Amino acid sequence: MTTASSSIPATGDAPDARGSAFAEISQETLALTRRLFVQLQRRPSTLIAGVLQPLIWLILFGALFAKAPAGLLPGGVSYGRFLGAGVIVFTAFSGALNAGLPVMFDREFGFLNRLLVAPLRSRSSIVLASVLYITALSLVQSLAIMGTAALLGYGWPGGNGLLLVLVTLLLLVFAVTALSLGLAFALPGHIELIAVIFVANLPLLFASTALAPISFMPAWLGWLAALNPLTFAIEPIRAAYAGNLSLTAVVLQAPYGDLNAATCLAVLAILAGGLFALIRPLLDRKLT
Repeated sequence: MTTASSSIPATGDAPDARGSAFAEISQETLALTRRLFVQLQRRPSTLIAGVLQPLIWLILFGALFAKAPAGLLPGGVSYGRFLGAGVIVFTAFSGALNAGLPVMFDREFGFLNRLLVAPLRSRSSIVLASVLYITALSLVQSLAIMGTAALLGYGWPGGNGLLLVLVTLLLLVFAVTALSLGLAFALPGHIELIAVIFVANLPLLFASTALAPISFMPAWLGWLAALNPLTFAIEPIRAAYAGNLSLTAVVLQAPYGDLNAATCLAVLAILAGGLFALIRPLLDRKLT
C-alpha cells in the first residue's frame, strides 16, 4: 500500500515539471528578447535605416516608371503597385538577413560566453530570442512600407489579404533568420557576415520578380528568378494586393510550370524547416 501510494505523486509531478520548464524557458526567452529591444531603443538607427532604404526604392522606382505604357505589366497594373510587393518582401528579407549580427557581436564582445555559463534552463532561448526579435522588427518595417505604399496610392491588401501577406512574410523571415543565425556561428567575425549580407542582398533582389516579371527577363535570369525564394514570397503577396485570395489560383508562371499560392507557401515552409534542421547541429555544438 505504501509503495503504490508513493508512486502516485511521482506520476502527477511530470506535467508540473514540464509546465515549470516551459515557464522558465519562456521567461529566459522574453528577458533576452527584451535586451535586444533595449539595444534597439538606444540605437534606433537600425530600424530607421531598415525602413528608409526600401522606402527610397519604392518612391524612386515608382516615380521612374510612373509613365510606363498601360498594359505593359501583367494584369495592367501600375508599376508602383507591381513594385510594392517586391519592396515589402525585400524589407522583410533584409531585416531577417541581419538576424545574425547581434549574435555575432555578442560572440566577439564575450557576452555570449557569459550566457553559456549562466544557469539557463535551455540555451535554445538564446536562439529563440533572436528569432522573436527579428520577426517583430521585420514585420514592423514591412507594415511601415505597406502603409506608405497605401498612402502613395499603390493599394492595400484588405483583411484576408493582409493575413496572407503576414503568413508569407513570417515563413520567409523564419527561413532567412535560420540562415543568418547559422552564418553567425559558422563565420569567424562580423566583417565576414556583413560581407555576405552585402553580397547577397542586391543579386537576390534583381534575380527575383521584385522589379520585373519573368516574361521581361532573358531565359537564364528567368530560371534564376523562378528558383529564388524571394519570388515565392513576392507572388502570393502581389496576388493578395490584386484581390486574388484563392490559394489554388496560379500566381507564378515559371519556366518549369505554373505555381499557385499554396505551392509557393509550401516551398517557403519547407525551406524554413530545412534550414532550421540544417543549422541545429551547428547550434547544438556552439551552445554547449
